[in-house]
Amino acid sequence: METKREMHYITRSGWLRAAVLGANDGIISTTSLVIGIAAASDTRDPVVLAAVAGIVAGALSMAAGEYVSVSSQSDIEKADLIREQIELNEWPEAELEELTQIYKAKGLSSDLAREVAVQLTEYNALKAHAHDELGISELTQAKPFQAAISSAVAFIAGGILPLVVAIVAPMPYMLYYQYAFAIVFLALSGSLAARAGGFNKGKSILRICLWGTVAMIVSALVGYIFGVQTA
Repeated sequence: METKREMHYITRSGWLRAAVLGANDGIISTTSLVIGIAAASDTRDPVVLAAVAGIVAGALSMAAGEYVSVSSQSDIEKADLIREQIELNEWPEAELEELTQIYKAKGLSSDLAREVAVQLTEYNALKAHAHDELGISELTQAKPFQAAISSAVAFIAGGILPLVVAIVAPMPYMLYYQYAFAIVFLALSGSLAARAGGFNKGKSILRICLWGTVAMIVSALVGYIFGVQTA
C-alpha cells in the first residue's frame, strides 16, 4: 500500500527567511543606490562603482546582522533550556504536573494527559518541555551561521543583477532600465520564495514589487534633489 508523503515547509523557515530577505535587499538596495547615483551623474563609472560597493557592504552587513540577530535568539533558547533543566532537577513533580496541564489544554483527558506526560518525561523530559512548554524544536531552532551565510550569498546574488544592468544599459535611460529590470527580478524572487515556502505567489510578488518601487522612487528623488552632476 502506497503511503502519502506530506510536504511541510516549516523546516525551511530559517534559511528561507534569510535568503529571501537577502536577495530582495540585494536587488532593492543596490538598484536604489544605482538609481540615486545615476540620477546625479552623466557617466557610467560612478554608477558601476556604487553598485559594486553597495554589494560588498550590503552582503557583509546582512551577514553580520543576521548572525547577531539569530545568535541572540539562540542564546535565549539555550538560557531557557538551562533554566528548564534546573527546574526539572529541583521540582520534578511540579514540572510533570505542568506538562500534564499542557496536554489537558490540548484536549486530552486528565488520565491520558498524565500518562503522556509521564511517558515523555521518562523518555526525554527536557525535550518534552522544550517542545511543548517553550516551543523549541529541532525544526525551528535558531542557526546563526546558516542564516548569515544564506543572507550574504542571497544578497550578492540579488545585487549582481542590477550591477549587470549598470554595466550594459545605456546611460541616458539607466534609471528606466534599472527600475524595469528590478521589478522583473523582484517578481521572480517573490515567485521563487512563494514556491519554496508554499504560500500565495500573487500576494508575495505584489508586496515586494510595491515596496521595492517606493524605495527606488525615493532614491531617485534624493539623487535629483541633492545630486551633483559629474563630468
